[in-house]
Amino acid sequence: MGKLRRKRHQYKVVSFKLSAKQMKSLKNYCRARKTTPTKLIKKSIRYYTENFSKEVSRKYYATSNQLDIFDDSEGDKTLDMFE
Repeated sequence: MGKLRRKRHQYKVVSFKLSAKQMKSLKNYCRARKTTPTKLIKKSIRYYTENFSKEVSRKYYATSNQLDIFDDSEGDKTLDMFE
């Protein structure tokens, strides 16, 4: 019998920039926790990368009226704390 071949994984590259201060903080934190920046970032986003691969639940979608509480529906009415 022959060996079974493993399915090759396709990986995608994600890149972003950090300021010098942010990078220094990241390296110091990783040194203290004895881990690498890559492992720390992957662990931080694991929930989002593993739980939403098929579909996203309705409760996570942004709605069009999400910021309606900030609309000025009262006109020019202002509040004065000294009235």
